[in-house]
Amino acid sequence: MKKTRILAVIVCVMTIANFTSADTIRGINIDFVTIGNAGNAGDTSGNANPYGCGAVSSNYRIGKYEVTNTQWNAFTAAAGAPTGNPSYAYDQNAYFTGAQQPTNMVSWYEAAQFCNYLTSGNKSLGAYQLGTDGSITINRASAISTYGTTYVIPTEDEWYKAAYYKPDASGYSLYANGLNTIPAADLGWNYWGGTYSTPWNVGTGGIAEQNGTYDMMGNVWEWNETLYSGSGRGIRGGSYSKATGYDVHLASSGRVGVSPYDEGHDVGFRVASVPEPATLILLGLGAFVLRRRN
Repeated sequence: MKKTRILAVIVCVMTIANFTSADTIRGINIDFVTIGNAGNAGDTSGNANPYGCGAVSSNYRIGKYEVTNTQWNAFTAAAGAPTGNPSYAYDQNAYFTGAQQPTNMVSWYEAAQFCNYLTSGNKSLGAYQLGTDGSITINRASAISTYGTTYVIPTEDEWYKAAYYKPDASGYSLYANGLNTIPAADLGWNYWGGTYSTPWNVGTGGIAEQNGTYDMMGNVWEWNETLYSGSGRGIRGGSYSKATGYDVHLASSGRVGVSPYDEGHDVGFRVASVPEPATLILLGLGAFVLRRRN
């Protein structure tokens, strides 16, 4: 009977974890969606770029929306503006300043400091250690061991899975709306074929993508944690840019790498959270079961 009750609790926790959740982290409110189907295979279709991308071994959460100027400004008010070397990775302010527009002109280094602050309350402590010479050291496992829930820039696999992996685990779609045909501009997504010449307020389109996110196609490019080539880091998802043909970057086949120092008016990011909270709860339940049995 005791074993049955324990299993019932575990099933309940795992079910609840599949819903949208909201964290208030050091006064900053962030909505997340859980990305399940842990251990999924990577994308091996003809559209995959890179081949095999999207395989993730554990459940995690990713921001429902891109980080907004309101969230970014709350961070800088509490922790101070990100600083470091080289100085040109930290020398720009947002070009588009609307409260609910995605924050922009943010380098990879600055995004990493935002995540560190969410994790530890200190922009220098968390999954990312940024050297005075511009070097980058990433240690998620150490951050999780020290702080528990750890906030990070999503890896390329995590970002790709959240955008293109179908929630019924049947495979990958070419676009984040679950289809293999490009969606109409303005009808949920802000990209070059539409009427907008700026990023819109996050979620303005009103149509959730297949895993519950918004704006993983268009609005602003989004940083990935993963090394792209050399010292570059990946950005994915395209932007509001009016350049003809830019819609190719909305697809799973679209992939771009830039210097982590770059600060672009059309580049922002969204946050991921690891491990997925149910993992922590289940680990706690496991410890409780062991104590009860002993």
